[in-house]
Amino acid sequence: MHILVNSHRMIQEVQHVVKAVSSRTTIPILSGIKLDVSAAGLTLIGSDANISIESFIPTVENEQEIVTIHQTGAIVLPAKYLAEIVKKLPGEEMDIHVQQPFSVTIQSGASIFTLNGFDPEEYPRLPVVQNDAQFSLPQQVFKNVIRQTAFAVSTQETRPVLTGVHLCIVGKKLTCTATDSHRLALRTVEVDLNENDGNVNNVVIPGRSLQELNKILEDVSDDVEIVVTDNQILFKVGNLLFFSRLLEGKYPVTTEMIPAKAQAKTTFELKTKSLLQTLERALLLSREGKNNVVHLKVIDQTQIELTSTSQEIGKVTEQLHVEKLQGEHMHISFNGKNVIDALRVVDSENIYMMFTGTMNAFLVRPSESDHTIHLFSPVRTY
Repeated sequence: MHILVNSHRMIQEVQHVVKAVSSRTTIPILSGIKLDVSAAGLTLIGSDANISIESFIPTVENEQEIVTIHQTGAIVLPAKYLAEIVKKLPGEEMDIHVQQPFSVTIQSGASIFTLNGFDPEEYPRLPVVQNDAQFSLPQQVFKNVIRQTAFAVSTQETRPVLTGVHLCIVGKKLTCTATDSHRLALRTVEVDLNENDGNVNNVVIPGRSLQELNKILEDVSDDVEIVVTDNQILFKVGNLLFFSRLLEGKYPVTTEMIPAKAQAKTTFELKTKSLLQTLERALLLSREGKNNVVHLKVIDQTQIELTSTSQEIGKVTEQLHVEKLQGEHMHISFNGKNVIDALRVVDSENIYMMFTGTMNAFLVRPSESDHTIHLFSPVRTY
């Protein structure tokens, strides 16, 4: 194997595929990135058996030569060192040459590195994904969907299915849901799905997979194609393929958890930024106790009061102006950090809050739409 490749493009694609490589793998060859050269160009592959990323660099792109091929072949190189080496090489082009069976020289400018690699024949094959169900979304839309849901997945392995984001398509509406049983984040978006595109139901993608994918997606209108099978999901972004296993198990029916408007006992609207900053100040004290408890009390038709107390440190109280308050005065306690996490991903200047009782879950969403919904369980303080 012997190629010349554009340095900028090599750095970019190595940084993409290295996201799938785990430093804690017990399978030595999975600590590497596979380089596979064909007449069409260079393919790079990284995998940890749960996530696999394949990126292709064609020989010619936009009438510019990106890869010059002297000899086809393949090699697996240690990801940790390859990623650092290509990033720091000085020239505009790098020469990658397999000299002996598994020994490679990488040269750029006056710098020459020699790396010992692995037998490419031992590298696992990527999963074959049949087009069971397929749909697409603009990258910027899907990037936003991930940002507004994946943060709420569970970090506990006691219920593995809750460590993922649930996808379901009914009609032409995609609903993405994440919950750790104390909070819930839900986002809906319109998709163009034909009847013969298959069904997307009870698809649960590991939260880590989506967070890594989000680092690759760009804030552009170009589509990401999504292909779903029984146990795998594939995301196609240009010349890059991102594979992830799906989580097994039945995801809880979350639609029944969301209270109807008719159940509301107290509702109001307020500035998203004001509530966020107030909660951040409140947690300056309560986070020391690691309980993050904040108390909210309705004072009158235009004011609410937020309080946080730490027995060892002290107490903070702050009043906030609210608008369109309807219903009864009430008092509720909740985990302030969970609400902060949600407010940081709400793309709206104003939020709407709905309460159905002091010991019932309460709802937060943008004032102008219900495409994004956040639900929080209250905290018992007695």
